Amino acid sequence: MSVDAEGYGFPEHQRTLSRLIDDIRVLSPAGVERAAQGWDRHGRLHGLQAIHEAEKAAVHAIEKEGRGAAWDEVRRNLFGMTEAGGALVSWKAEHGEVGHKAEDAAFMAALGLVAGNLISKEQQAALVRPLSEALPWLLPEENQPVA
Repeated sequence: MSVDAEGYGFPEHQRTLSRLIDDIRVLSPAGVERAAQGWDRHGRLHGLQAIHEAEKAAVHAIEKEGRGAAWDEVRRNLFGMTEAGGALVSWKAEHGEVGHKAEDAAFMAALGLVAGNLISKEQQAALVRPLSEALPWLLPEENQPVA
């Protein structure tokens, strides 16, 4: 296994739900804030309408392919980490408007990864783009360091 540009022990450019959950689990309060900023920025630039259209397409594709139970499980796990009584410390620290925006970004990114190739690359990018502000591996082609 190689280490990617961010120093994680996942193969470079591997975009998996497991990696997303692991990263959300260790996201710092600053990372939660960056995710919320990504939600604001990309909702404003690309419009929440594009995100919501991609969300509808992903949910429809997931249900059509019989992956609804898997998506429900992912949503429950994310809710437990970000919002429930046992939420992670970093998410509790950013509870409120910032936390809710970051949570929206996390849910959309997870939805994009669960839907995978069932939706277009543009739809998947619309879903993962806000969280890529905190987790650049979600869209490595858009988050290249400036030399």
